[in-house]
Amino acid sequence: MDLTSQRDLLLELARASAEFIAPYFGNPGTAVELKADDSPVTAADRGAEKVMREMITARFPDHGIIGEEFGSVREDAEWVWVLDPIDGTKSFITGVPLWTTLIGLLHHGQPVLGAIHQPTLGQLAIGDNALTTLNGSPVRCRRTTTLDAATLVTSDHRNLARYQPDAQTDALIDACRLYRTWADGYGYLMLAAGFIDIAVDPIVNPWDIAALIPVVRGAGGMITDWQGNAPYPAESTIAAATTELHQAVLQTLRSP
Repeated sequence: MDLTSQRDLLLELARASAEFIAPYFGNPGTAVELKADDSPVTAADRGAEKVMREMITARFPDHGIIGEEFGSVREDAEWVWVLDPIDGTKSFITGVPLWTTLIGLLHHGQPVLGAIHQPTLGQLAIGDNALTTLNGSPVRCRRTTTLDAATLVTSDHRNLARYQPDAQTDALIDACRLYRTWADGYGYLMLAAGFIDIAVDPIVNPWDIAALIPVVRGAGGMITDWQGNAPYPAESTIAAATTELHQAVLQTLRSP
């Protein structure tokens, strides 16, 4: 499948969203609102998504769009873009550069292209399920083979028990060498780039995960829900790891 034109637009979306967001990050004057689910949102989230939507519609008017801030249009189209302008808004509003812009592309409902962009740190990971690059250079997941040598990340420790109370998350944490809450989309960039070994989250939305799948797979990693099923389009759990560790992660989470 030739994705040249789509990849070109993806790069343009990454640059344009970064330019829009830049004045808001690290700015104590950036206003924060709470959405209906009590999650924070800023003008940077809304404005960056609007910019990307306008660019997609201008270039590919028949493509669909699913976005966190402004909902869905033509979501049954052959090609659908899935946008999260600021994934990790809680990091964003506290001046921590572990947020990312997530840009995914679906073909017939399945993720075929994804970008995880952290513009403050100058990191752009792009994957197509077969190859992942970080700033243009190929990257691979590292080859950690046992949990006791692994680094595990999640987005929010409180969410593990809140959303998956029956899962053995404490057992997984105890089994790993290092555990940190660095995830959101940035954790999956670190996984693909070979800096960590496991990323798990107990609840995700389509815009949280669509971009991550081609990036993790393109770097040689595995990504499923906590039952080992396809991670998209289900709005459920997510477990991503090196191929050597993935099954051990799932077995630990599901163990009685």
